[in-house]
Amino acid sequence: MTTKATVTPHDAIFKQFLMHPETARDFLDIHLPAKLRAICDLNSIQLESGNFIEEDLRAYYSDILYSLKMQGNTVYIHVLIEHQSSPDKRMPYRLMRYAIAAMQHHLDAGYEQLPLVIPILFYQGPRSPLPYSMCWLDMFPDPQLAREIYSSDFPLVDITVMPDDEIMSHRRIAILELLQKHIRQRDLMLLLEQLVTLLRLEYTTDEQLRSLLHYMICSGHTEEPQLFYRELATKTPQGGSMMTLAEWFEQNGQQKGIQEGIQEGRQQGESAERVKIARRMLANGMERAVVAELTKLSAEEAEQLWR
Repeated sequence: MTTKATVTPHDAIFKQFLMHPETARDFLDIHLPAKLRAICDLNSIQLESGNFIEEDLRAYYSDILYSLKMQGNTVYIHVLIEHQSSPDKRMPYRLMRYAIAAMQHHLDAGYEQLPLVIPILFYQGPRSPLPYSMCWLDMFPDPQLAREIYSSDFPLVDITVMPDDEIMSHRRIAILELLQKHIRQRDLMLLLEQLVTLLRLEYTTDEQLRSLLHYMICSGHTEEPQLFYRELATKTPQGGSMMTLAEWFEQNGQQKGIQEGIQEGRQQGESAERVKIARRMLANGMERAVVAELTKLSAEEAEQLWR
């Protein structure tokens, strides 16, 4: 197989012939496996554009793609025909990539279901017969295991139906799973005991803890934020950032969640207090965006702080 920049006479004449629908109809009538030929309405054959192929694949693609209806059905099948004038052991994988690109093109056109795409390789290289397998799964070190993975349901971790007791036994991933299961439905206070238990195990790194705090602030909710973060801080060994949050809520009277923000019309002295609290939050590793959101820094205050 050659690039478009070095198209051989073999590639050129093959493409010229196979882009003719009547010629392609005869080709498919003769060369499609009987089981596939039986479901194809060859009278409905239509040449399709190959422009949907990703840029990095176009140089290797013969641009011959046909669509046709299934017998007695309005569903379309796509047949992708590729020409090869030299053996390439990676060709089955490339054909799979082309087939996936054709499926994506079909979905992008507004269809709900994937189309069947039948890749066909036409080989006329100097080595005979073609020395490589035409099954892309044979390219894996363990083809049998690859068949099991790619011919059955993919593994699913549906955290929405997993019991909390089971989640609590999941070691280092447990705290993330617990939060993501309940973050939309539950007041964070209802998770306090479980969160404390998991944090006391000290599986969570400082960086992960900062990310969890950011996540709880931005995506979670609680009617008692001051109490929630103070309880987390006093009952766990990693309480610094959480205590800072609790103190911020306490000093700003936020008993109904961060969405209320700092009330307008504060006295001038509160600007300095906001900056002071913001500095403490930053020192505890909290992200700038979270600090700015919580403390409602003005542009001038933020500029002063980020210096």
